[in-house]
Amino acid sequence: MYPDLELMYAIPNGAKLPYVKSRGRSGKVSRWSPEAARLKAEGLKSGVPDIHLPIKRGQYIGLWIEMKWGKNVTSVTQKQWLDSLAKQGHFCVVCYSAEEAIAMTVKYLSMEQG
Repeated sequence: MYPDLELMYAIPNGAKLPYVKSRGRSGKVSRWSPEAARLKAEGLKSGVPDIHLPIKRGQYIGLWIEMKWGKNVTSVTQKQWLDSLAKQGHFCVVCYSAEEAIAMTVKYLSMEQG
């Protein structure tokens, strides 16, 4: 029904990666697991929204969804990302349930192309 959804993907920034408390040569406590350190080295950035659909609809060049639950609110860094992406022409939303994210995705995909 929505073949463009094949291009939707999740960003692992919100993943709760394990960390290791250990002292390195400098005596500083390390807080990153090897997996977390690898992801940070690859470009993991704090605040990037959780889901991206790189499909143009209406006046927008893509959809970004920040997922929250319960009483969680967006952080300052997340708000900065959402604002910056919106200024670049993206449709950005914060959703508090899978149902809301699905509804917003359907709404976005229902916009006229181009």
